[in-house]
This record gives sequence, structure tokens and C-alpha cells, in this order.
Amino acid sequence: MPKQSKRYRSALAKQPKELQPLPKAVETLKTYDATKFDQTVEVHMRLGVDPNQADQIIRGSLVLPHGIGKTQRVVVFAKGDQAKAAEAAGADEVGQEDLAKKIKDGFTDFDVCIAAPDMMGLVGPLGRVLGPRGLMPSPRAGTVTADVGKVVGEYKAGKVEFRNDKGGNVHAMVGKMSFDSQKLEENITAFVDYISGMKPQSIKGTYIKGVAICATMTPSVRVLT
Repeated sequence: MPKQSKRYRSALAKQPKELQPLPKAVETLKTYDATKFDQTVEVHMRLGVDPNQADQIIRGSLVLPHGIGKTQRVVVFAKGDQAKAAEAAGADEVGQEDLAKKIKDGFTDFDVCIAAPDMMGLVGPLGRVLGPRGLMPSPRAGTVTADVGKVVGEYKAGKVEFRNDKGGNVHAMVGKMSFDSQKLEENITAFVDYISGMKPQSIKGTYIKGVAICATMTPSVRVLT
């Protein structure tokens, strides 16, 4: 077992054993000892879905009310007016065959890859590189779109993507520890409400089994829902 730092052991001593209302959970998170960097705050949701059933996959994206406190690096496959719109919206790199070759050669220094529909013939073969890193454009995630300018703007404003893992859990970053408590609460509430609204009709039992929040170097705090 990895050795726990003095800071982490101190935080564990403050970790509530009971579920906490969201305001109290955020307050507790902020009582953990600070680090030299601005930690990312994450929300983790345990869902009662069967990841092996196609109709129970929970996947999508949303723009959080207060962003995520991070400027995301966005690359776009587009041409013509769509390429111009992507550049105007702040895309870090826009291209076609040149961008595809660059990625094939190992370039993955970006957070989001967006593609216009007519570019998928070019993007498809990049699946071996982009897929394992979670960067492959997808219509379901909203990253294959005819309105690339709008989507680039959304990601630059703090849009987050999510997809349940093999255990049926969904994770997302929802801000930074430097955010004031109200902004964190509103971002977390927006995410949890969004996931709640995606409940598959085929699920008869409990859909949301648990919610917890944590920061990069802190224990989690379980949230009362």
C-alpha cells in the first residue's frame, strides 16, 4: 500500500463518516489542508446501470454554470467557413490532412477534439490514437457537429464530457478549490441534476446509488442526495 502523506492523514481525520448535505460537503472539502497548487474538484456518481446494455450507457456533455477553472486545449477538423468559425471561437488548432498526420505522428497535447461531419472520413482512422485517450470525436458527446464554432466556444467556456465506466460510475471535474463555495455547489448541482435527467427507462431499481466529491489530493466526502 502506498505511504500516505502527513497532509492526507490529517485530511482523513476530518473526513465525515455520514452523508453530508451538499453545502456541508463543500465546506468540509475546503477544510482539508491546502496544497501549493489549485486542486481540481471532482464529482463521482455511482449509478445503478448495466454498462453492458447499450440503452443504459450514460454519456454526454454539458456546460457548467461557472466553468471548470481550466482553459481547455481544443483542436478541430474542419474546412472552409467552419474552419474560420472554429478559429474565431478560439480553437487552438484547426486543420485537415495536416492535422491528421500530426496526430498520427504522436501529437495528443490537447483536451478536446471536434470534427465537422464531412471530416469523419479523415478522422475515423485516427481512432487507434484518439480512442484510448478518450479524445475521439463522437456525435453522442456532441464533438461531431455541423456547428463547430458554437461547440468550440462551449468547451472554452467550461464544457465537460462524461461517460460511465465499466463499473457504472460517472466522473467529472466541476471546478477548482479556489472557487467560492456557492459556485462549486451550483456546478455540482447542475451536473448531478443533468445525470439524474438521463435515467434510462429500462432501469427499474435505484438509479443514483451514491454521490461523492473530492479534490486532487483529498479524501472524498459523500453527499446526501
